[in-house]
Amino acid sequence: MSGSIVFRHRLPAMNIDGRHNGTYNNEEGGCPCCYTTTDSRLGQFLHHLRDAVTDDRRLVFIDGKALSCSNNWIRDHTHEMKAFRHWEHDLTSFLDFIADTQQESGRYFELIKQLDDFHWKFVSEDCRRIYEDDNVALVRLELEADIEYLVVEAADMVFRVTRDRDWLERILPKLEKGIEYITSDEKRWDAERGLVKRPFTIDTWDFTYGKPGNNRRIEDGDPMAIMHGDNSGVYDAMRILARFRRLTGDGEKADEWEMRAEALREAMIRHLWNGRFFIHQLHLNSGGADGLESERLSLSNVYDINRGVTDTAQSRSIISEYIRRRGRTSAFAEWFTVDPPYPEFNGYKPGQYVNGAISPFTAGELAKAAFENGYEEYGWDIISRFMSMMERDGNIYFVYSPDDGRPQGGGPSAWGAAALISAVDEGLAGITDPDGGYETLGFSPRFPVTGYEELRYITGYEKTSAYVDVRYILTDRGMRYDVISPSKKAACRIMLPKGRRMSALTVNGGPHDASVSYVGDTAYAVFGCEGGGRYSFIIEFE
Repeated sequence: MSGSIVFRHRLPAMNIDGRHNGTYNNEEGGCPCCYTTTDSRLGQFLHHLRDAVTDDRRLVFIDGKALSCSNNWIRDHTHEMKAFRHWEHDLTSFLDFIADTQQESGRYFELIKQLDDFHWKFVSEDCRRIYEDDNVALVRLELEADIEYLVVEAADMVFRVTRDRDWLERILPKLEKGIEYITSDEKRWDAERGLVKRPFTIDTWDFTYGKPGNNRRIEDGDPMAIMHGDNSGVYDAMRILARFRRLTGDGEKADEWEMRAEALREAMIRHLWNGRFFIHQLHLNSGGADGLESERLSLSNVYDINRGVTDTAQSRSIISEYIRRRGRTSAFAEWFTVDPPYPEFNGYKPGQYVNGAISPFTAGELAKAAFENGYEEYGWDIISRFMSMMERDGNIYFVYSPDDGRPQGGGPSAWGAAALISAVDEGLAGITDPDGGYETLGFSPRFPVTGYEELRYITGYEKTSAYVDVRYILTDRGMRYDVISPSKKAACRIMLPKGRRMSALTVNGGPHDASVSYVGDTAYAVFGCEGGGRYSFIIEFE
């Protein structure tokens, strides 16, 4: 039977079976990209998302150096690296500068601004460094509690692309010093609960409740709170550091980081989990703003899932909460920054900016979480809705008004664009790189939810010419994936179409054992294999 599951068309193409399915001059082509035999919607969606991320790239000239960065802010740079690591050739200059200017305490600076953009005046002298000749300032907004873990996350993405052991060993002590700082400094760490704290902000944002926007310091008497997203970020960073230490041969230090990560996760569940999701803020020295924090769903919940804090049941609970709120909200979508919004937060009314506006970064992270936790159709529904929004607007925007779905602007569109690219790449296409360089291929494609019956998907890293090229076809008799990659082995969890059961699996023409596991109601064929980088997986249906 398997001989009848063959590819019917070559891709890319402009027209197939009388249908326009590709673009003139092949604008879909990139990394990552998708071609289908039906239409060019998904391919063009990825193309326009790549454009949005690329538009954020700039050079910053400071201290005799030219730094390639995205939005000259390590937060935006790291979040956008989820996309641009696939095509950028300079992944280290900005990250190295942030690491090399680390303060003795372990604290990093985070942004570079012109001197007449007064962020440097928002903080005390110890949180800024002036470069007069270049007319720029290097600044740390003191209230921020996410910078140290974001630097580790960025380093992890760089290393997966480059596999540069010498670079890793140079930067690793600085990464560890940063996490030691955020988990010990009295302004950052709540020793009683074993969790990171910050002034009372909206999720990960950079202004404190009740304080002027031009004051980003931490001062005596500030309302302090514990926000779940800071802690999931540090948890993820600790696990990354453990992996790095194992790579460098220090198993004892790796064990220590893993134990600390688990203690942090347990503290998060104990103090912040309400049985359905993580509460917005646990207030330490104030009553908050309105007494609704235990029911306020904030954007970092989806990051918590994707950083690995939650088990499958907890992940599905968070996703279910978004689905439930979609059914009851008057907003056009459920991708809230926070829900419910505050009656007012430092001048922002409900639905304005991060006080309840709808965000593509929430959408992207939620879609990726949905794909990986048994809500695959919901994940594709999110991608499809956002495709329609981009076709309507001709672009992607930072946040959207909840009542009419119109763009508000207010921040880097590329942040959300990168999250959506990551959702397609790691969630829908299911291509992950657990060891770096795609030496091991994580392969968990979920293309049956799209309705496409034949497509070609390509991802990888331009910098190292490490590409993963996937061809997919679905027929009444079965499904087939042909994969070309640098991998020496593949760990596969291939989604079966709803209502179909696997009768046989062949790998590279020969029979192969597989088990079937479920995530929610979704069945997956689970197996591993080794090879020379070329695989043909054919699953026959009963």
